Amino acid sequence: MKYYFITLILALMFSCSNDELKKELEWDKKKSMELNRKLAQKEKLDILMFLENHPKLKMQETGSGLFYQITKTNLTGTPSKPGMEASVKYKISFLNGDLCYETPKGELSYFKIDHSDIETGVQEGVKKMKTGERAVLIVSSHLAHGITGDQNKIPPATTLVIELELVDLF
Repeated sequence: MKYYFITLILALMFSCSNDELKKELEWDKKKSMELNRKLAQKEKLDILMFLENHPKLKMQETGSGLFYQITKTNLTGTPSKPGMEASVKYKISFLNGDLCYETPKGELSYFKIDHSDIETGVQEGVKKMKTGERAVLIVSSHLAHGITGDQNKIPPATTLVIELELVDLF
């Protein structure tokens, strides 16, 4: 009888918590949009604080929220266009300066502009460049790896600082 009573109490406790859990897990488009809006606001504040602490960076912001600065210009370089193959060198860091990825020494990375799985922010940034130019990009998560991260070194909802050199175009 004692075990029956304990089992009954446990069953009632878990059934109540399941109902509450179901209510907490109810999700809709409006909640998703609100979460994304708050995340974007937080990231924008983080970027502005980063720029406040790095006064040498004189960045421009695009309509999508990409911040970029061409740090080495090449007036005679070939302008990049969608569909071209780009060869680049890069360093990807977090806002705190920790390096997470970089092109291996002596190697280049290749991708087709607007036709590859490279981050949207990098695709947008490289289209602002000519061959031989270098740029610094600040890429918020919605232009990078989103709310899931890259499942490796980049955590969810992370803003990235990308130093990019456009070596050549094909």
